[in-house]
Amino acid sequence: MSEQIRTQAGSLRKRHWPSFGVQVAIGMATGLGLGLLVRAAGAESGAVQGLARTLETIGAIYIQLLKVLVGPLVFGAIVASIAALREVADAARLAWRTLAWFAITSMIAVTIGLALGLLLEPGARTTVAASAAAAPGTVGSWLDFLKGLIPANFLGLSAATKQAGETLSTSLSFNVLQIIVLAITVGAAAVRVGEAAEPFLRFNASFLAITRRILRWVIRLAPIGTAGLIGDAVARYGWESLAALGWFAAAVYIGLLLVLLVVYPALLAINGLSPLRFFRISWPAIQLGFVSRSSVGTLPVTETVVERLGVPRSYAAFAVPLGSTTKMDGCAAIYPAIAALFVAQYYGIPLGLGDLVLIALVSVLGSAATAGLTGAVVMLTLTLSTLGLPLEGAGLLLAIDPILDMGRTAVNVAGQALVPTIVARRAGLLEDDGAPALEVNEVL
Repeated sequence: MSEQIRTQAGSLRKRHWPSFGVQVAIGMATGLGLGLLVRAAGAESGAVQGLARTLETIGAIYIQLLKVLVGPLVFGAIVASIAALREVADAARLAWRTLAWFAITSMIAVTIGLALGLLLEPGARTTVAASAAAAPGTVGSWLDFLKGLIPANFLGLSAATKQAGETLSTSLSFNVLQIIVLAITVGAAAVRVGEAAEPFLRFNASFLAITRRILRWVIRLAPIGTAGLIGDAVARYGWESLAALGWFAAAVYIGLLLVLLVVYPALLAINGLSPLRFFRISWPAIQLGFVSRSSVGTLPVTETVVERLGVPRSYAAFAVPLGSTTKMDGCAAIYPAIAALFVAQYYGIPLGLGDLVLIALVSVLGSAATAGLTGAVVMLTLTLSTLGLPLEGAGLLLAIDPILDMGRTAVNVAGQALVPTIVARRAGLLEDDGAPALEVNEVL
């Protein structure tokens, strides 16, 4: 009887509430409308200023909720993924194949980015003013990247102090690179210890399950968070910034669409997989990546759709968490390639063949610098500093970064689902059980 009541309650919820995708679309439309209202009304009205602050606050809170879960989620997921490899035959070879396919798809993506940057020349066609150039507050360099791999403390915490007038404020944040190193070390040690580590691994599994449940609650807020993020971006920058960087935005999105709708389907077809089935099943994760702008925040949904595609849970538990922090075809391949060419063209700095090869190598090797978080400023400045290009050029692009980041993250998530599927297929592990597609509501 109780089961019947629960079924009826579930049916009522489905009947009265639109699907998650529709909710997100409503949130995007609402945010767009409110942002345009703020732009049209100007800054004179106190009510308009209050609306602008409200949109900014809602978007900031949603991103903050995602960020606070990044540290425990990454640590727990990677430790669990290493432990899960014990159940996979020939685990070492499978891990190397996964990394190899990460590199292959990233190289294809960065090649497309370079080709579009050279063909469309967005830096030469832009109308953005030079006054918009400013070095970003977060700058990536190879030295910082290498130093960042060494944990400063066991929690991977870092502190930053800012001064506003006479007020000093200190904030703590997770260094995701250090958390990854710590998690790999702890996971490998736990596997080597053997039976004595089983209580710890069981605790980690319980901790990870709790963290994922909290994350799913946060994900349910995505329609509201999306309204705030979109509304704040439109209110803050308007269409003027997008128009001034129109060729750059077009080049980035053309590259993203080519990878998502041409390269990925081709790789699936070459490996005997159905592109239509892949996108039908993986769409909830891609959609959520688009609105959340966080590969790590999308991790539970991505792992679920990968398993639904037929990838064994033991291997998916390794490949998907690893991919969510290091597999970034959008943020670390297409975007920095086009952005580096944009900056060079804007400042009239010629780049030779060696520079283009260097961009490709930086993109493939430096993907971990993006660490699955929103934005790609660290990866962009890492590329610019490696090439000796002006870091101020990154400031030219920040105005439309949230708009680009949505598409970049969607492609990131699609790639994070694609590689485990292909590797499992080539290794003969894929369980093609004909599982149907699912809504994000079912995952949450």
